[in-house]
Amino acid sequence: MHTRWSRRRFLSQTAKSVGAALAVPAIARAGSLGAGDNPSASDRIRIGFIGVGGMGSGHLGGYLGNKRCPIVAIADVDEAHRQAAGKRAGPHCGLYNDYRELLDRKDVDAVVIAVPDHWHAPVAIHACEAGKDVYCEKPLSLTIRQGRKMVEAARRYARVFQTGSQQRSSGEFRQACELVRSGRIGKVERVLVGVWGTSSPCHLPAEDPPTGLDWNRWIGPAPWRPYHHEIHPFRWRAFRDYSGGMMTDWGAHHLDIAQWGLGMDGGGPIEVLPPEGDRQYVTIKYASGVPVRCGQLDANGVRFEGAEGKITVNRGYFKAEPEEIAREPLGPGDALLYRSPGHHEDWQQAMVTRHRPICDVEIGHRSVTVCHLSNLAIWLNRPIRWSPEKEEIINDEEASRWLDRPMRAPFQI
Repeated sequence: MHTRWSRRRFLSQTAKSVGAALAVPAIARAGSLGAGDNPSASDRIRIGFIGVGGMGSGHLGGYLGNKRCPIVAIADVDEAHRQAAGKRAGPHCGLYNDYRELLDRKDVDAVVIAVPDHWHAPVAIHACEAGKDVYCEKPLSLTIRQGRKMVEAARRYARVFQTGSQQRSSGEFRQACELVRSGRIGKVERVLVGVWGTSSPCHLPAEDPPTGLDWNRWIGPAPWRPYHHEIHPFRWRAFRDYSGGMMTDWGAHHLDIAQWGLGMDGGGPIEVLPPEGDRQYVTIKYASGVPVRCGQLDANGVRFEGAEGKITVNRGYFKAEPEEIAREPLGPGDALLYRSPGHHEDWQQAMVTRHRPICDVEIGHRSVTVCHLSNLAIWLNRPIRWSPEKEEIINDEEASRWLDRPMRAPFQI
């Protein structure tokens, strides 16, 4: 018989039992999230939003009217974003410039983080330390070392942590990876990933920041530089102090699917080769011998190529060649993967069951590590050899210095 446990009852258990429950993913029954449209107070998961411009605004819209997960607090360093989001959420919602004030609230159970990439690690780690469960936008981290620290914080404080690589929750991507891992295309010979574009240093001239923008806090742990309108609010991904460009932005989606299809969630590549000549792609090598080519390729999203067929998958797109390899249903002996009910829904259920969600922080960290290594191969224009077990770059001191970056005081972790 199924027993309905409220979130507060789960959180009252010891850290040891919670840590054990976080070992494998599972799905809660619908009733465990509350009764119908009027969940009890103990079943509600009260959400705070940190960063509500762009993706954060979209996430906020998905929670408006959600009685099981009411929005109780919003933090953003841009007053225009903060006030606009507050009007949508309603007068009961607290508004903050400093996210730490939001984290201090005892009535915030979980946070959705959608700040620029260079802020992901500090905000997420502080949220874990404050006892909040976390949904953090992808790419998970600005550096590989920051990503590992995020994993460590989630484990230390027994937090449910969903990375926002939502393609894992879409049926076409799960189907593609199940077929590949079940051998439907035969031995995998290579994977093509259509992602390209890295970030570069910023040399923009100084401008006066707009009224209501706390520019010092927006810069946060990154090196200080004056405001320029091309950085905030939308083009910061082009600049290396804040992002790895499209390689980490879209790579955290498509390279994540490549890792899933190859069964590498807990591992990673052993070498990444830079572009050469007219070849506008990096080659990511795994110990299995399967190469992943990522760049300007004739690939609609992700294409798995095997000895007996091909599978191409993108958002709303799935193609099997030959078509027969996808017609026969998968059976008990095949690689049946975790079926998510939807990325936010999966996170919500995991917060009740205290199990790991479909794109747990470790998965997000391993996937973005592939993106970071690809950028290093491009930036330094040489092969990068990698130990996925030790998470170390092999015999390259210059490249190893990019595993982490100094953080400006007082915004360190």
